[in-house]
Amino acid sequence: MNFSELFKQTQSLVRFSPDGNYLANCVSYKVIIRAVDTLQILRLYTCMDAVQSLEWSSDSQFLLCAMYKRGLVQIWSVEQPDWTCKIDEGSAGLIHAQWSPDGRHVLTTASFNLRITVWSLVNKSISYIRFIKNSKDCLSFSASGKYLAVGECRKCKDYISIFDVESWQLLKLFETDTEDLSGIKWSPDSRVICAWEHCLWYKILIYTMDGRCLSTFKAYDWALGVKRVEWSPASQFLAVGSYDQKVRVLNYITWKSISEFGHSSHVQGDSVVVFKEVNAAAAINAIMESTKKPTELFASQSKYEFCETPVELPVTKPDPQKPNPKIGVSWMAFSPDNRYLATMDDSMKSALHIWTMKSLSLYVVIQQVDPIKCARWNPCTCRLAFSCGNNKVYLWSPSGAVSVQVPLSPLFHVHSLRWHPDGKSLVLASKEQMCVCYLQSSEKEKLTD
Repeated sequence: MNFSELFKQTQSLVRFSPDGNYLANCVSYKVIIRAVDTLQILRLYTCMDAVQSLEWSSDSQFLLCAMYKRGLVQIWSVEQPDWTCKIDEGSAGLIHAQWSPDGRHVLTTASFNLRITVWSLVNKSISYIRFIKNSKDCLSFSASGKYLAVGECRKCKDYISIFDVESWQLLKLFETDTEDLSGIKWSPDSRVICAWEHCLWYKILIYTMDGRCLSTFKAYDWALGVKRVEWSPASQFLAVGSYDQKVRVLNYITWKSISEFGHSSHVQGDSVVVFKEVNAAAAINAIMESTKKPTELFASQSKYEFCETPVELPVTKPDPQKPNPKIGVSWMAFSPDNRYLATMDDSMKSALHIWTMKSLSLYVVIQQVDPIKCARWNPCTCRLAFSCGNNKVYLWSPSGAVSVQVPLSPLFHVHSLRWHPDGKSLVLASKEQMCVCYLQSSEKEKLTD
């Protein structure tokens, strides 16, 4: 691997443009756009306040900067630096801002989810969407970019409304069979919409665009239900993570569960590969201490070793006295080739589970020394990168796992990471700095433990 020099950034607001030509980051109220090839500064913009959200338009021509404390959104153009746009929500406040798929409309959500305002950059027209329940989980665009599904509450009943993105006209409104709708999500093929209940009920509903309910899935009736929902890239599987530490995989034909993935602290099975991160310096120090030979080592060095099953994973028990207990499936994501599903459980933050969709079974468990902060699949190949808040970046592929120390500064601790769209590099971010990590061809082709 090769690493660039360190650059300043704040709040991990670092984003590659969708076309892969630019890298944008924020330093308080300043927005910096760099060329990906040279990392030279191309544009430098000054916002009216500290930026809290940063997002590229789909065509990489505009950059959206949201300042929620001020209720402002500023938009900058890459090709026309003199062009500016400011959106002020005023007394209504601002809690969320995002692009529409066409990159020419901005959707802002007022405080308390009072309304969504659609601002057009083309003709300066304004449209309103009311009754939304939650702008974070109850707002979903179809993969084709033609339709917008919104979860609403009207007269104490839950509804899903379908809008035409081109005209922002309401096409369909239908009631959902839910007590308290928590979220909705289009399938990647834009064929169906998945809706799920509040965490107190386990209920998954599959709707077509015209409001027909194709299936209703319940794993159990008691409290603490759905926590995470993810579609596979090919729409063949729907993974449902819940508070009972299980992931249930539904198939797209019958919409029934075809497998249950349980997160147990006791890992067993001859077909499961367990990678355990060990502190290389501590291991060698122990050897040197037994042989009475002095040595100089760096405590930050680490490597992976294979462990024979059964293996016990460290577990953090939730505090029953605190609200929102840390338990259940907190993160999951399918690999781009649809072969693997990576998951993490809140009670085992230092363990990463990777399941194979071919045999619907546990394939790999990666046990870390520190809790995992961020994990992302390479968008082009079956390679998973993750960080643990230390000065290392970790990679896994079917060929093996590797731990790479960032050689720039011992104080540079990786808290988040993002892949370049071509999958050949990734940007690493600490609390106040960032760098770009380039994968060499030999490492892209083969990873060794």
